[in-house]
Amino acid sequence: MEYKERKRWLFLGLPFTFTKYIIKEDVITMDTGLLKTVENDCYMYKVQDVQHSATLLEKMFRLGTVTCFTGDTTHPQLYLVHIKHSRDIKDFILEQSEKARLKRRTVNMLDIGSGAMQDMGDPD
Repeated sequence: MEYKERKRWLFLGLPFTFTKYIIKEDVITMDTGLLKTVENDCYMYKVQDVQHSATLLEKMFRLGTVTCFTGDTTHPQLYLVHIKHSRDIKDFILEQSEKARLKRRTVNMLDIGSGAMQDMGDPD
């Protein structure tokens, strides 16, 4: 599955900007610019968390913003701004990033400090 979206103006949700987002199962690509175009990729396995937000105006025009918190050096926070189908895209990115991490065996485990390991230490 693949999503292709454009950054839109907040006014009526019109796509008059020169930013395109292509979200595939293994990579997120952001193309920006008209005269000088810049293409930036972020692999799905680097996406650690995803956040969806929508202001009142975005809700009125059925838009939203998706924030991807990544381990990428060029974009630690990747913003997909004023896009349609933002909630579906957020769910897709979250699901595909988890699959990509499992596939590459790069799953991060958090130590929440339960204290169980401290109790099992040396009796001395």
